[in-house]
Amino acid sequence: MSAAQAGLIASNFLMWGGFFAVIPLVTVHFSGPAAGGGLGWSAASVGLVLGLRQLTQQGLTVFGGAWSDRLGPKPLILAGCLLRTAGFAWMGFADSLGVLLAAAVLAGVGGGLFDAPKSAAITQVTREEHRTRMFSLTSLSGNAGMVTGPLIGAALLGLGFRSAALAAASVYLLAALVLAVTLPHLRPQRGAGRSLDGLRVAALDTRFRRFTLVLIGYFILSTQINVAVTLKAIALAGTGATGPLYGLSAGMAVILQYPLLRAVERYLPTRTALVVAVALVGLSLGLMSVATTFPALLACVALYSLGTMTVYPTQQTLTARFAPPALVGSYFGFSAISLGVGGAVGSVLGGALVDTGVRLGFPALPWVTLAVIGVLTALGLRWALRGLDEAPADAT
Repeated sequence: MSAAQAGLIASNFLMWGGFFAVIPLVTVHFSGPAAGGGLGWSAASVGLVLGLRQLTQQGLTVFGGAWSDRLGPKPLILAGCLLRTAGFAWMGFADSLGVLLAAAVLAGVGGGLFDAPKSAAITQVTREEHRTRMFSLTSLSGNAGMVTGPLIGAALLGLGFRSAALAAASVYLLAALVLAVTLPHLRPQRGAGRSLDGLRVAALDTRFRRFTLVLIGYFILSTQINVAVTLKAIALAGTGATGPLYGLSAGMAVILQYPLLRAVERYLPTRTALVVAVALVGLSLGLMSVATTFPALLACVALYSLGTMTVYPTQQTLTARFAPPALVGSYFGFSAISLGVGGAVGSVLGGALVDTGVRLGFPALPWVTLAVIGVLTALGLRWALRGLDEAPADAT
């Protein structure tokens, strides 16, 4: 493993750890009751803050990828880390909704700058035959950060939200330092064109556009761990169920993702692995309709996690395969559309389906609907990826 690859894996762990050290505490601190040390703001106002951050980040990610093709990924990743450092630190001093919104937007801008360039950098420093493995290791480091971040944040909360926010901000500064030392300046390759030309090429690449749009269905499913699955877990086992739920999902990813991907690489083509993994996610959500106990739900979550931990590295590998070498960042940026749209639709749809199922006396409604979406998405991916392994993609 090269120094650049090790630096990208380590910095990804720091970024995810820093993110989950502070973002869950935003709700606790600003919406929590005053008796518990919170500020008592409405849940809607904090939801607005978190939603605006995600919208800002996903919207800018599209352009961040295109800019990395022109400038190289390193300066954008470093700038993004510094802006997120400033945004998280500013959150610690927020005393009004306007200030918190501004800090959240700044943090979102930072994420939009480093998100797609980070994937582009991984692609550029890794040979094609090793990319799935590298994306798997990067995902594993992110899941490890997702596990440790909330624990660190909860411990720091005893010192006050400002201390937790400043600590999370400093983690992004550390990530920037790691990459400044380990990641070489990856010069733009010939053919990058003007700043938005790459996005235009990606949008006009018929097969890649189909691939990106079909993946919206998957991200509708993947966001349900935070919506419909969490609501069912609370209904079965109370508010304390969220700890085991997220612990199982992230813990499985940390322990199993890398060996699972090695096995998948050996026996399945990448495109087939993606189709099977998405179908598995849909199946696991469908099985949740018959899970009447919390252990049964956790068994379904384990199946769900096996699917989701396979999707990320295979989807990233296929995106890199679609992209011309000079436009990797633009293709990763364009691919963020599926996450942005799917995540937003999934958040609304999951809650609406649960409420509608209760109102109609048909609690299986959300799970049947999500299973159908899973089947359609798997079939759509099989169609969108036809012939990709046999011949390189061309823009049409």
